[in-house]
Amino acid sequence: MGTEAAGRGLAERVKADALELGFDLVGIANPAPSKHLPFYERWLSEGRHGEMAYLARPAALARRADLKETLAEVRSVVVVGMDYLADREEGPPPPDIGVIARYARGRDYHRVLERKLRALLERIARRAAVPVTGRAYVDTGPLLERELAQRAGLGWFGKNTMLINPRRGSWFFLGVLLVDIELESDPPFTDDHCGSCTRCLEACPTGALLGRDGAGAPTMDANRCISYLTIEQRGPIPEELRTAIGNRVFGCDICQEVCPFNVRFPELTREPSFAARGPAERPLGVEAEGGRGIDGRPGSHAAADGAGEHFEPWHPGTREPSLLDLMGMTREEWDAFSRGSAIRRAGYAGFKRNVAVALGNWLAGWSDPPEGATATLRAGLDDEFLVREHAAWALERVGTEG
Repeated sequence: MGTEAAGRGLAERVKADALELGFDLVGIANPAPSKHLPFYERWLSEGRHGEMAYLARPAALARRADLKETLAEVRSVVVVGMDYLADREEGPPPPDIGVIARYARGRDYHRVLERKLRALLERIARRAAVPVTGRAYVDTGPLLERELAQRAGLGWFGKNTMLINPRRGSWFFLGVLLVDIELESDPPFTDDHCGSCTRCLEACPTGALLGRDGAGAPTMDANRCISYLTIEQRGPIPEELRTAIGNRVFGCDICQEVCPFNVRFPELTREPSFAARGPAERPLGVEAEGGRGIDGRPGSHAAADGAGEHFEPWHPGTREPSLLDLMGMTREEWDAFSRGSAIRRAGYAGFKRNVAVALGNWLAGWSDPPEGATATLRAGLDDEFLVREHAAWALERVGTEG
């Protein structure tokens, strides 16, 4: 068998292995230098990346420009997608519920995908019957994942900047595996199926989506994006944007929810660890921590370990959690709530800052607020400075016009 045929046959087996391991999409790209970098550098020069200074570091730019700066011997790029939509929701959630982006309701996706990518690398080495060097990335290195996915044939850049697959929409994570063996590449995805649709642009409550630039690249101003404001921004949320955040306390799915390809073809994940958690539940696969005491709060629960029974702090979970319960979490409860979850990236103070904003938006217009609401916010005045400032803002909105 010739080298080209061997590469093609191995590529097909690698893709079959990826699907068997639980990935829902897989394609292979060549490691050619990025063609997207000029747009990326222009986006940075305009300050669209907000406080995410790590995106503009020279070493990171060099690695995004050329994959050989990450793995000198790279010869192929395996790009995978994994669905994370765990359930379908009917209508918007009640305003007293804290809305958490769907990708963060279960276990931290980095861990899930990285483990599967490492397993895929082991299979590639076995099938190639030669030593194989590879590196796996899931939002953990300076790569232009969506460009690589487009080059691997998995979809196109939507006007909301998401990668959209014509049969699966955009409810999926991306993972990248760089390898030092030759695999036949898939043809890139060259069509743009957004057409004249502007639903995502119109639906974004903060105006973060700016449409396509002169070169056709979709543009987002991260400074106005709810996901950025509730996760990446470390300081106060600008007052002029707080009311537009509504009751979203971690991330935002609006631009995906309105996309016709997500409405038409919603695929539910096969991965149970991405499912939302109820009160006191840990993400699937996250072990209990031993030796933890309880604070007497209703709902604290026992968990069994090898030494018998121990107790872990109660927390409200991610399946429609009450804003009041989220705001009332102690540090110990926050630790139990965020352990093994992408939510931990916001940090304790950042997350409660978000919840205080959501409470202010809910309580605006209430002349007689629900029992315990103002007391919960007043307790926030004794918390860290970031929480205090937003709790004070929320209290000022109680009884005012929303």
